[in-house]
Amino acid sequence: MGSLLLDKAAIVTGGARGIGRAIATEFLKEGCDVVIFDKFFPQDFDNYVSEMATCYGRKIIHKSVDITNTNDTQKACEEAAAEFGHIDILVNNAGITRDKLLIRMTEEEWDSVLAVNLKGAFNTMRVLSRIMAKQRYGKIINISSVVGLMGNFGQSNYAASKAGLIGLSKAVAKELAGRNVNVNCVAPGFVETEMTLQLSDEQRMALLNLVPLKRASKPEEIAGIVAFLSSEKANYITGQVICVDGGMVM
Repeated sequence: MGSLLLDKAAIVTGGARGIGRAIATEFLKEGCDVVIFDKFFPQDFDNYVSEMATCYGRKIIHKSVDITNTNDTQKACEEAAAEFGHIDILVNNAGITRDKLLIRMTEEEWDSVLAVNLKGAFNTMRVLSRIMAKQRYGKIINISSVVGLMGNFGQSNYAASKAGLIGLSKAVAKELAGRNVNVNCVAPGFVETEMTLQLSDEQRMALLNLVPLKRASKPEEIAGIVAFLSSEKANYITGQVICVDGGMVM
């Protein structure tokens, strides 16, 4: 077991699958206790929790949380802080897509993406920034996307939410710097997850043609950067956007 995050405690939103699960696993490997927030948990999740607890000897808790609900999110964050006595790391990873051309996009498709991807991060950060400021230590990592930097056809709602997350992160980084709390973004490119596996071969090839390294990243490659930014090795990094994208954005 590693010691990069030894005896820290983290909350990871959207941690039941994909990038979020990879981040939770990396944290456990590095000696961190983890609380996973998600709205829906896959059938294998109880087995995953049991396996991780056995392998790494750390606490792993999961809570069903709708992060778009301000009161529910506050309650879940406060419960997690009470459980561990401290929360050192917050990773806002939860996100959804509702892709459609702007001229065909419904108000619900716009609102739901902004609610999960941006308001959800606001809800967790608002509560945990108080806790971190009081303890004078904390790391917040928000999972944005290269789409928030470059835009993407048919993803105006997603691009707006991920660009908004970058702006939110930079503002809060300035607000919390005096309290020894670092706030950064990680912007993945094309990642092999359940969501991207649903793409057609034609769509996958179109995306890969945009990547100089000519391959998608693995969730674990995102998780490694998040673990670094969550550690004391990154104490002098704040307000930054780290692209993990195979060179899509240069």
